[in-house]
Amino acid sequence: MEFKRIIDENRETYMAELFEVLRQESISAEGRGIPECAELMAGKLKSAGIEDVEIIETEYNPVVCGEYHVSDDAKTMLIYGHYDVQPPDPLEEWVSPPFEPTIRDGRVYARGAGDNKGQIMAQILAVKTYIEAEGSLPINVKFVIEGEEETGSPNLPAFVEQHKEKLETDLVYTSDGPMLADGHPVVLLGVRGLLYVELTARGSQFDNHSGNKGNIARNPAWELMNLLSTMKDDNGRVLIEGFYDNVLPPTEKELELIDRLPFDLDDVSRNIGDDSIEFTKADYYRALCFEPTFNIAGFTSGYGGEGAKTIIPAEAKVKMDMRLVMDQDPDEIFERLRNHVEKHAPDVEVEKLGIMQPSRTSSELEFIEPIRRSAEKSFGREAFIQPSLGGSLPDAVWTKILGVPSVVVPYANIDEANHSPNENLVVEHFYKGIETTCRVISEIGELDQGYSI
Repeated sequence: MEFKRIIDENRETYMAELFEVLRQESISAEGRGIPECAELMAGKLKSAGIEDVEIIETEYNPVVCGEYHVSDDAKTMLIYGHYDVQPPDPLEEWVSPPFEPTIRDGRVYARGAGDNKGQIMAQILAVKTYIEAEGSLPINVKFVIEGEEETGSPNLPAFVEQHKEKLETDLVYTSDGPMLADGHPVVLLGVRGLLYVELTARGSQFDNHSGNKGNIARNPAWELMNLLSTMKDDNGRVLIEGFYDNVLPPTEKELELIDRLPFDLDDVSRNIGDDSIEFTKADYYRALCFEPTFNIAGFTSGYGGEGAKTIIPAEAKVKMDMRLVMDQDPDEIFERLRNHVEKHAPDVEVEKLGIMQPSRTSSELEFIEPIRRSAEKSFGREAFIQPSLGGSLPDAVWTKILGVPSVVVPYANIDEANHSPNENLVVEHFYKGIETTCRVISEIGELDQGYSI
């Protein structure tokens, strides 16, 4: 196809455009470089041939929107991504500076290379490529590029609710996260939701000497540990009353889909860094797609420096995240958690730090196969369909607020190290991502006019 030739002829130019975006800091957790990056992304949309571009302010970080309109009768695809990135710490573990993109061994290393600047730039450049190849797009394409995804997208639901008419679409298409462990492309039909909380226990007003005050002063670390032991049994089952009440079981079709997915336990162990893991394929994908998690993300109390310091700490904190599945509600689970804490440790404070709703698009919709075929042709490897991503994205704003189907097709490699030092994106994945997006636009454009997505 013509767009493949254009991609090949513009490899250096396209990589230079990606490097420009990667150099711009945009750390939402710290508020660094956000307005500058929003302006930069708006400029990239305009240079791709999208004339209707605007930066819309929210309570915190702005959303960059763009629209290429063909006609009212044409199908519409909304492309979602984010321009904010995680903090680069610890800096000493980076081989090259996080905001000075570098190519080593066929990979681009920089913060945001995979999550999400490399992938959203592939989609923007696909529009540019398609217009150059064909003179116009066959469908209407809209872009929503937010600046708060790495802090939980707190303002995106309100933004979508407020701009429903502007965002009206037939389908939402996202490229984020990694491909399958063995390098096969995958079409993801949903995400798990998220509830993130912090529990705080307090003892004395200040740290005490562990000898002089031992057996006298309360230790809040033990209080939290005892509380945590009431929340989960030895088999990993959550003991909070009602935690599993609304878990939606997988359909027969979804079980068929996971049965077709590739699975190599050695690859899984290697990518996790734990060779003690034992899973069958069925159990692995059930745990990843259809079962909620209950995770301790961090435990902080007392002295953690070098050597010894004999104290009874005054305070202990634990951060926890729960990945929730259809039809669990994060707010409802939070209330159940708070009731559990009140019952077992009423002095412990419970704070909600963030939520995302779970989301799922039906595997029966007919546009799924054209998208799967597009990824397969571009990457030259069989593409699979997975009912849900193990992680969380603000996908529910599309399926539950906007009321439209949504798919995620990752372009990044499994070892992209997003959120970690030395984040990277395989160079060829960047170009194949551009090609995949071009093919998706073409495939959606070829659907019969009478066909309803």
